[in-house]
Amino acid sequence: MKRIALLAAALLLAAALPAYAGAPAGFSIDLAAAASNPAQPEMGNHLAFHSVIHNDGTAPIHGLTAWISLVRVDRGHEQPMDLEDWSAHKAITVATLAPGASIETDWPMRLIQAGSYRVAVSAASREAPGPTSSPFVSFAVRQKPVVESQRVLPVAIGIPVLLGGFMLWRRRTR
Repeated sequence: MKRIALLAAALLLAAALPAYAGAPAGFSIDLAAAASNPAQPEMGNHLAFHSVIHNDGTAPIHGLTAWISLVRVDRGHEQPMDLEDWSAHKAITVATLAPGASIETDWPMRLIQAGSYRVAVSAASREAPGPTSSPFVSFAVRQKPVVESQRVLPVAIGIPVLLGGFMLWRRRTR
């Protein structure tokens, strides 16, 4: 009975292999934060990530599409982020990537919300049975102080003084 089950599994596996036989060996994706990124980014800063997609196979890759994904990982707030708000470069397409060739892309984004994040680049092609992703790159965004006393104090004191001076001047000129 076990032999029949093993034989059936082997036949199913052998039947599935020809479906992927024409597909290229595949590609790999490296991702790193740009050296110019601030050490402790805060809201409003710009970050960049650099990816390299390598064709590791012996056949060209046709119809390659790569995209960046951003995920918030703060406890209780785990969710994918909409890159439209982050002003990020969202995707690239490459008609053909020759065997042994690479494509390099920079992925800039503007930070709009404080929290802990992970970013990854994924790619798919017409021949690949599924997408390939880079390892995650993690980063944290600090809250930007909304009120800066150096700019607020002159306004908070200056406006009442100017209004009071204007009112005194009007009384004296009447």
